[in-house]
Amino acid sequence: MLEETQVAAHRSKAELEAALPEILAAPKDDGRLEMIIVRPGAGERVTPQSVELSATGGVAGDHWSKGCWLSTEDGAPHPDVQICIMSARCIRAIAGEPENWPPAGDNLFIDMDLAPGNLPPGTRLRLGTAELVITAEPHNGCQAFIDRFGRDACLFVNLGVGKENRLRGIYARVIRDGRISVGDRARKLG
Repeated sequence: MLEETQVAAHRSKAELEAALPEILAAPKDDGRLEMIIVRPGAGERVTPQSVELSATGGVAGDHWSKGCWLSTEDGAPHPDVQICIMSARCIRAIAGEPENWPPAGDNLFIDMDLAPGNLPPGTRLRLGTAELVITAEPHNGCQAFIDRFGRDACLFVNLGVGKENRLRGIYARVIRDGRISVGDRARKLG
C-alpha cells in the first residue's frame, strides 16, 4: 500500500500552460484507463491492475462506501460522487511520472476528453464490463491539491480553460456492476 506523499517538484504556470494542447487533444471516444486508485483510508492509496465496481460500493475497497464529504438525506455516501475520474494527460502534466499520480485522490485516470462538450452529465461510459454515468457534481482542486501539487496546478485546473474543460476531473456513479482493468477502453454509450 502506498502512503500519500507530496510530489517533489511543483510545475510552474508556464509549464502547465505549455502542456495544454496535448491535454486538450485527448480522445473524444475510445479512451484508455491508465491507472486505478483505491483509497482504503485517509492518506492511503493502492494501485491495483484490476478492481470490481458496484452501484452499492463504488470501487471495491475504497473509503467512499464508508462515508464521504457528500451524503444523502439518510446519511449514506452520495452516489453522485462515487467515482472520481481525472484526465491522465492532465495529471501527467501536473505530477509527471505515474508513481506521482496517486496523491491526487482520484479513483481512475483515463486518457479521454472529460470536457462537458464531450462527456456532459448523463453520459454513459463503458469501462471493462462496468458502466458508469457522468454526474453533474463539480470536482474542484482544494487545499489538499495545492499541498500536493502546488498553487499553480490548482489554479490551472480551477480557472479559465482548466475549469471549462474540467481538468480537475469529473464524478461518475456505477450503473452496471463490473470489473475494470488498467488498459481497458473507455467508450461512450448511447
